[in-house]
Amino acid sequence: MKVCDMHCDTIYELNDRRLKGNEYSLLSNDLNISIEKMTKGDYLIQNFAMFTHLKENKDVVKHVQDMIDTFYLEVDKNKDYIGVVYCYDDIVKNQKENKLSALLTLEEGAVVNGDLSYLRNYYRLGVRMITLTWNFPNKIGYPNFDIHGDKHGYRECDEKHGLTEFGIEYIQEMERLGIIIDVSHLSDAGFYDVLKYTKAPFVASHSNARSLCPHARNMSDDMIIELAKRGGVMGINYAADFLSENAPMSTIEDMVKHIEYIRDLAGIDCIGLGSDFDGIPQNLEMKDCSYLPELEKALYAHGFSQEDVEKIFYKNVLRLYKEVLK
Repeated sequence: MKVCDMHCDTIYELNDRRLKGNEYSLLSNDLNISIEKMTKGDYLIQNFAMFTHLKENKDVVKHVQDMIDTFYLEVDKNKDYIGVVYCYDDIVKNQKENKLSALLTLEEGAVVNGDLSYLRNYYRLGVRMITLTWNFPNKIGYPNFDIHGDKHGYRECDEKHGLTEFGIEYIQEMERLGIIIDVSHLSDAGFYDVLKYTKAPFVASHSNARSLCPHARNMSDDMIIELAKRGGVMGINYAADFLSENAPMSTIEDMVKHIEYIRDLAGIDCIGLGSDFDGIPQNLEMKDCSYLPELEKALYAHGFSQEDVEKIFYKNVLRLYKEVLK
C-alpha cells in the first residue's frame, strides 16, 4: 500500500547533526524516517518540513536556508532512490522511475520577515506547502496554544485572533503561486479566515479530531466538516498527546479510532496521514515509517475496504496535490 505522509521533522534532525559536525544520512539512520525505512514501508511521497523555533534561533531565515541546503544535499546524494517534487507530474515521473518523492515544506510561515518577496523566493527554492504558524503568534496570525500552562498541553483554543491583514495577503499569494496552505497549529479563528479568504483546497497536515482528544492542536467537528467541504485533507498525527488524553503511548488502535470518527463525521475523502515523525516523543507503537503496513492491517480488521485504505494512505493527498500544485 503506497504511503503519502504530509509531515515530518527529519531534516531538522539531520541538519542539526550536520551543523554539529556529526554523522548524518537520509539513506540510513536511527530516526523514524530514512530512505531505507520508507522503501520498506512502501512509501510514495514524504513531505519534509523545515521547522524553525522563533524563540531559540537568532536568525530563523539562515536556519531555514541551512535546512533547505541539507535537504537538497541529501536528495542529490541519493538521487537514484528519491526525487524532489515541484509539481504533480514529478510524483508520476518519480514513481515510473521507481523513486520515492520528497516534497519541501515550511513549518513556521514567519520566515518571510513580513515580505512576500521572500515567499516567492521560497517557492523558487521548491517549497510547496507552508504551515502558517507554529506555537507563537507571528505577522501572519495566531496559533492555538495554552497561555495558562494546562497540564494537558495546548488546550486553549483561540476563537478571537485570526489572520492579520498581511496574513490574508500571504495566503492569497500562496494560492496564486500554488503553495499548499497548512492550518495545523493555526488558531480556530485563523482556520475560518483561511476558509473565508481562499478558494482552493487546503490541509491540516498533522492534526486529529478534538472530539476524541481535547487538544487545541486537533480540529473541532465543524472545522473538519468545513475542511472536507473545501476538498481539503487532514493528516492523522501519530503523537500520543494528540490521539488520547494522558495516553502513555501512541497506539495504532487510537489512530484507527480517529480515522473512524472523521470518516463518520465528514467522509473518507478528507483523511490522510501526517505522522509528525522525528518531531514527537518516541512512545510509539508504530516505531518508524517501516511499520505502516501494521496500520493497513488494523484498518482492514475494522472493516475498511481496500479503496478506503488507498484513499487514506495516498489517494486523497494525491488528489489535492494534483489540484493545487502548479
